[in-house]
Amino acid sequence: MLNESLKEHLIESLKKNVRYDGRKLTEFRPVVVEYDISKSAEGSARVKIGDTEVLAGVKLSVEKPYPDTPEHGSLVVGVELLPLSSPEFEAGPPSIDAIEIARVVDRGIREAKAIDTKQLCIVIGEKIWTVCIDICTINDAGNLLDAAGLAALAALQNARFPFYDGTGIDYKTKTDKKLPLTKLPIGVTVFKIGNKHLVDPLVDEQFVYDARLTVSTTPDGKLCALQKGGDKPLSLEEIEQMIDLAIEKAHELREHLQDEDN
Repeated sequence: MLNESLKEHLIESLKKNVRYDGRKLTEFRPVVVEYDISKSAEGSARVKIGDTEVLAGVKLSVEKPYPDTPEHGSLVVGVELLPLSSPEFEAGPPSIDAIEIARVVDRGIREAKAIDTKQLCIVIGEKIWTVCIDICTINDAGNLLDAAGLAALAALQNARFPFYDGTGIDYKTKTDKKLPLTKLPIGVTVFKIGNKHLVDPLVDEQFVYDARLTVSTTPDGKLCALQKGGDKPLSLEEIEQMIDLAIEKAHELREHLQDEDN
């Protein structure tokens, strides 16, 4: 009942193109990306979108490759929704929301082939580098999906290989060798409330959305992954509109990352 009343109030405001915090429907809150925030990780970053704050760290380990990809390294993404970041989160095994965020971030990176996994091979069929991205929430004020994706990309940019002599890894010694990144896919989630589309929702807006679409695109605007959420269906016209908006916003978010050549 509370959500229905909130939804009616939100829809009336959105009809006037007014949001609780005064933003336009297609406007992000201020975005801040900080690099190298952890000395124990091979790469790390902090992303703030308004009051939402997310940390990401990259760890590199030498593992045995999967039998069907003997010449390729691997990628693992995990998300922890810390109880300190929201009263909605509980300690324990990963929740459905945490698993979904991890999968969306993973899919965007994997489908864009953002990492040249063949360059992660050390010995074919025997040793490869595994890239593990750990993401945790510090404060949830809405839009964790986009914040987590941006933090993961920044941490990948920041990562440096530890010293490896062929038998053991010296994690205390970082080399100058970066991860073999080819392109960075930016994910933007567009929400539908009533007949309005908006980005970067506040928590209250997330409680009452009808549908959402997370769109991951490469720097040239090519689609590499889509993830639909919410109970209501989307028409083809709505999907096209949401994709166009996501591509536009992705270009803005990309400006907050370091140049890919750095």
